[in-house]
Amino acid sequence: MPRLSQTPCEPFGASATPLTVSACQQHLQALVEWQIVEHDGIMKLSKRFTFRNFTNALAFTQRVGELAEQAGHHPVIVTQWGSATVTWWSHEIKGLHINDFILAARTDEVVE
Repeated sequence: MPRLSQTPCEPFGASATPLTVSACQQHLQALVEWQIVEHDGIMKLSKRFTFRNFTNALAFTQRVGELAEQAGHHPVIVTQWGSATVTWWSHEIKGLHINDFILAARTDEVVE
């Protein structure tokens, strides 16, 4: 995966536009078990991770949170006993940006 470009949420990134459906499908091929979901007309990238217990799910959530803070780009994370669902999208552009795919790949890397 390429390096993060400036996130759409940062200055100068506000002029970014969401990726097309075709571009999203192409980038999705590089990710395992991620899916594109649409909610309120906005395409988002989501994956459910499973764990043996709540402690492991919570530790994963913390690692993803640290990744998000470093990147300055934040997902929705739903943590529950035995699983965590991570959903990336770029709020400012109301859709998916290349950074969402990069951060999805990095999310896969922080799984225990």
